[in-house]
Amino acid sequence: MAALLAATGISGVAQAQNVRGVTKSEIVIGMHTDLSGVAASYGVSSSNAMRMQFDKVNAEGGIHGRKIRLIVEDTQYQVPRAVQAANKLINRDKIFLMAGALGTPHNNAVFAEQFKAGIPNINPVTAARSMFEPFHPLKFQAISSYYDHIRAGIKYVAEKNGRKKICTLYQDTDFGKEILEGVQDQTKAMNLPLVEATTNKPADTDFTAQITKLRNAGCDLVALGAIVRDAILAYGTARKMGWTDVDFVSQSASFDQIVASAPGGATEGLYVGAGTVMPYRDTADATVAAWWDAYKAKFGSDPNIGAVYGTNTANLIITALDKAGKDLTTEKFLKALESIQGYRDIFGGPVLNFGPDKHLGTNEVLLYQIQKGRFVQIAGPLKY
Repeated sequence: MAALLAATGISGVAQAQNVRGVTKSEIVIGMHTDLSGVAASYGVSSSNAMRMQFDKVNAEGGIHGRKIRLIVEDTQYQVPRAVQAANKLINRDKIFLMAGALGTPHNNAVFAEQFKAGIPNINPVTAARSMFEPFHPLKFQAISSYYDHIRAGIKYVAEKNGRKKICTLYQDTDFGKEILEGVQDQTKAMNLPLVEATTNKPADTDFTAQITKLRNAGCDLVALGAIVRDAILAYGTARKMGWTDVDFVSQSASFDQIVASAPGGATEGLYVGAGTVMPYRDTADATVAAWWDAYKAKFGSDPNIGAVYGTNTANLIITALDKAGKDLTTEKFLKALESIQGYRDIFGGPVLNFGPDKHLGTNEVLLYQIQKGRFVQIAGPLKY
């Protein structure tokens, strides 16, 4: 670990002299995300939620006397804009760390420059394995991966419902290929055949051909490498065609209330594996209800799952900054984060445990089913 830290130029001696993004009065945190593009519902809510948590801490005096300043740059969910935004945050704003950055290719595109500058990447808003693999001293992710979600979901539903003919429909993208790998590995582990596989483009709106192909193959469980719209359309197409003697399992890219509340109950019965809790105001405990009301009062809308991600990221950072102490350096922050054990977020998600060689908080999965327009947790935490 020490050698890796030295290789990134963040040794304790060098930092003690001049810690980038840290002054006597503030800590500067950066975030590149989508505020005006196709994924803005995630970017706006996650950045709002992070800001709300930091504002609360700042109003109480900050962390060891320092206020947290969050700088958010809009990528419009475009990789070139993410690179441009990250360069600004790294080179002009001199951020201490990057938090809650949205998108798999967007994060991957800036890692080299970011890590060269010795800037940690904390809880990106993507569950791709590249956010924590291969191991890097500056990569941290709290929640389980898409790969974990689909494997745990297949295992649970296949065993519970007696499914034997597993198929998959996945996006023809790097994201979709990660889902395919999870499906292949899980069917192999369960000694079950992968009966059929078919793909879709992210912008597809007609899934008749794919669903017909899967139905003709006799599938009784379909694993979805889908995000939001394609999850609704694929599942809805199957039900409109009268194909009901089959289960569909998706993963956290589909874990959005937009999916659960699709018009006409189009997604009723869909299973989704995820790494976090989906809160609802009318069933929340006092802590979550207060958080919900504070968010709505501040931003004029109900929080969504993006706000959950942002809140959890901010609170984890606050915890690590507090543990790092007043004499803050990047090395001390990393060690503080690595020392966190038995940590649970305010929503009651899986317990997080980090370590010097463990920068993924958990690989446990919560399994949901859409019932009456809501995500209802039916099992978990699960492993495979």
